[in-house]
Amino acid sequence: MSALAVVEEWLAAVDAADGARLQRVTAEHVEIVGPRGAGRIDRRELTGWLARSGFTATSLRWFCGGDGTVVVEQEAVWKGPATAMPRGSARIASRFRVDGGSVAAYARHDDGLAPALAAAGLSGDDEVVSGR
Repeated sequence: MSALAVVEEWLAAVDAADGARLQRVTAEHVEIVGPRGAGRIDRRELTGWLARSGFTATSLRWFCGGDGTVVVEQEAVWKGPATAMPRGSARIASRFRVDGGSVAAYARHDDGLAPALAAAGLSGDDEVVSGR
């Protein structure tokens, strides 16, 4: 499975709040970077995160490097887990490292696309226009 296909499946699992599906495309120990810090977690912990976060996102633009690095610009929405009412929204970028057919690292860039591309070593030339 290509890095783009793995990330597409990962994002679809997140949007569906499907913890089992998410675990199937995530490395056993995954590096997570977000606004509350960074760490390496067991993929089983992602199920709890899905339940608490209320996170969904619409993917807008995709960028891919030859080394399994993928950046996706997204319009994100957070909903309350109990009420499903929107708590906030933002345009973010998600940076992934795919290794061996699994997401090995995920970083959320609330500061936008340009910093995510720079951190990934990608540029506008790496945008995937079709064929995901």
